[in-house]
Amino acid sequence: MKKPFQRRSDKKEETPKKRPEPDKLEETSLVDSDYNRKKLFKKGVNLMADEKLEDAAVVFEQALRIDPKNVETLMKLGYARFHLDEHGAALKIYDRVLDIDVTNPEAWNLKALVHYEQKNFAKALDAVEKAIESDPTYGMAWYNKACYLSLLNQVPESLEALKRSIEIDVKNARKSVRDKDFANVRVEEGFKRINEIVVLESVRQGYHTLGAIVWTTFLDKADADDAINKLLEKGLIVKNEKRDGLSRIPVYDLAPEVAEKMGKEKKGLFGITRKKLPTPVKNLKEISHAIQAVKGAIEEEDVDKTKEIFEEFIDPNKSGEQMIEQFFDEHREIRLWKIRLKDRGKDYLIENKEKMLSLFDNIEVTITKKLRSQIS
Repeated sequence: MKKPFQRRSDKKEETPKKRPEPDKLEETSLVDSDYNRKKLFKKGVNLMADEKLEDAAVVFEQALRIDPKNVETLMKLGYARFHLDEHGAALKIYDRVLDIDVTNPEAWNLKALVHYEQKNFAKALDAVEKAIESDPTYGMAWYNKACYLSLLNQVPESLEALKRSIEIDVKNARKSVRDKDFANVRVEEGFKRINEIVVLESVRQGYHTLGAIVWTTFLDKADADDAINKLLEKGLIVKNEKRDGLSRIPVYDLAPEVAEKMGKEKKGLFGITRKKLPTPVKNLKEISHAIQAVKGAIEEEDVDKTKEIFEEFIDPNKSGEQMIEQFFDEHREIRLWKIRLKDRGKDYLIENKEKMLSLFDNIEVTITKKLRSQIS
């Protein structure tokens, strides 16, 4: 686990010559009543990152003495206890969170996972359904619900939940193929069509070539190709071609009647309307400009603006296709961040602020190098 917080420097000034300015007093331990809790919280997070879970749990308990109802600290303590196999303690901690906020989807989902580890699948299902009630877009909760339903041998319901989780996050498809929890439904025709569902959703989201579909769904090329052929046979997608230098490559789009039912952007003659791809240099500059804008939004902790600019890196009609080709891992991370920001808002942005800025800094360095080489 990467550390979401930077370590605080232990270096202190010697004998300050004057009092802090009034507008900066809030940053000191003298006036920040939560200063010690935050300090302990960061220490606990760093211990967790070093896999010192028992030590981390002790530190989180100390932080809770300062603020017993701090949800952020309780969630981390519950996580530590869960991974120490202290399931009873973890359940009590998640119940404390739910006493404070009964609609906390993450607490319900984690409580369900504890029941799952205890092989109490009925209780796990009950808890995860409450997570989904609190947040219907919580993809992992839908996936976990599918697992619990499969283990309870409720096959049709399991498949429906799995399909919903895939609609929210298509990478759940690849995970489900290898997940032993789906042993009860793997023989079902509906499960065998999971690859088709994933490819169809990928096309709806704007990924139209075999390569882009493979990258975004985590399917093997052969599985993706087979699913494409089955979708073509069923008339759910249509095949066209686009020029790529001197050759032509196949592109796939939703059939018109499917597009109308599922919803998508307006189409031109050969698939969805696309902006003309810019020259390599121009396109890199556009990504660079978007990076500057998104870094500003992240620094300002503006959730709506950050989500809006994230779309520049995700939307294939903008820079999404180029991001997949040149920054695939980063593209996937940004897609996940956008979902999490929608689910959890400003708290998630603050918690992952440094990680986000670091990722965009790294992309910017790579783009600068590419621009220099292409211009020269």
